[in-house]
Amino acid sequence: MSGTNAGSSLDAELSGLLGAHWITDGSRLEALRGDRSGLIAEGRGIGLAEPADTEQAAAVLRIAAAHGVPIVPRGAGTGLAGGGVVGAGRIALSTARMTEIREIDPVDQVAVVGAGVINGELDRAAREYGLRYAPDPASRAISTIGGNIATNAGGLLCAKYGVTREAVLGLTAVLADGRVLRTGRRSVKGVTGYDLTALLVGSEGTLGVITEATVRLIPRPDVEPVTVGAVLPDLGGALELCRELQAAGQRPALLEIMDARSLAAVTRYLPEADRPGPFAGPLGAGSAAVIVQWDAEGAGAAAERAMRLVDALGGRAIRCDDEAGGERVLGVRRAMNPALPNGTDVLIEDVCVPRSRLAEMYAAIARIEAETGIEIPTAGHAADGNLHPHLSVRAEDRTPGGEIPERVWDAAARVFRAALDLGGTLTGEHGIGVLKARWLRDELGDESFALQRGIRQLFDPRGQLNPDAVFVADDPGANANGDTVP
Repeated sequence: MSGTNAGSSLDAELSGLLGAHWITDGSRLEALRGDRSGLIAEGRGIGLAEPADTEQAAAVLRIAAAHGVPIVPRGAGTGLAGGGVVGAGRIALSTARMTEIREIDPVDQVAVVGAGVINGELDRAAREYGLRYAPDPASRAISTIGGNIATNAGGLLCAKYGVTREAVLGLTAVLADGRVLRTGRRSVKGVTGYDLTALLVGSEGTLGVITEATVRLIPRPDVEPVTVGAVLPDLGGALELCRELQAAGQRPALLEIMDARSLAAVTRYLPEADRPGPFAGPLGAGSAAVIVQWDAEGAGAAAERAMRLVDALGGRAIRCDDEAGGERVLGVRRAMNPALPNGTDVLIEDVCVPRSRLAEMYAAIARIEAETGIEIPTAGHAADGNLHPHLSVRAEDRTPGGEIPERVWDAAARVFRAALDLGGTLTGEHGIGVLKARWLRDELGDESFALQRGIRQLFDPRGQLNPDAVFVADDPGANANGDTVP
């Protein structure tokens, strides 16, 4: 069959299956070339498939497999590693229509949800039963459960409540050839066989397309959260405060840090009315911020101690003893991503280092800024050592095709190497995607890299699921599994 006839057949089959939910409109496909990472894929995809459920998703994958066309699973497009960008020769498979919250069981404290359910909507639904869905990425208002699972997303609360993997009990996923795989359980415990659920979490669409999940809910705290937002004279004071807050007393539910560049960007972005307490007033050059929250008995005493520490370090702080006030303070931290770019584009990274080495990582970032001339505002989750360097990319510096320039990649590589040298990792919660694939072997080593690529090959022998993400073939003529293809 000629390429033209093969394309016509593919189009006809998917149109017949999905009707108006098989989309080939150029403007829609153009939007799929990017996500929130700043990466832009080369060329446009073939089309966008929007199956309504697992059965339709399986049919899409069977059709694609028969035609040898790669599939890129996509949720809300909020990814920060380029794992969902769709370029030439690929089909985007969106889970956006899988939005049913099928069940919330307040006795077993589980929910069964479609992959397209928005994170924040699940948490609001659980609230009616006195429960919460704990994983809370910054994109919780717009990101999907399926996308969160695919990247093993974290968030502000993960230091106390864990990342997404800790909340997932079971999954329904469709394999590359259209087979449907169901993993896990509803029970609290279960150790039968290999843990395929945990393997699929964080697999970034390379092992299967997640269509449904059974997730763990937890009781909402029975006390109001107490939040302290502080501005310190410099980053050293902010790091010292974070160390003291974790050294004794109640474990914080969240502990966030913002360096001078990130705090200044948010101050410029937010109206003064949306900047409570010390965030509203004038900030000294070099000022840094810390936001901490407790949500258990004894929270008030922990907050009193924090206020004394801030005062001793020469800072200013606000204390909020209710959820609404705490959300206003946290709005300062959550505003960082929209506050940047400020006349630039940004490449957002998420290295993670041992908490004891946070100061060294910040010092390394400052050196990289000085050596490359690239501004790198950095905020993060101090409670678990996960930092988000935002590498500034001026629009005029992008290549004619919109790609990120090499000098920014060079700065990113230095950030990654610094994190690895400090005993850390390339990614704490965003995933490898396309952006960090070239450095994956550096962290894993040759043996682990080969073993993990072999696992991928077991699930997807032809390398058709998200072939540009996570694993980069050494041979340009090879597929995602490293096999040479004609």
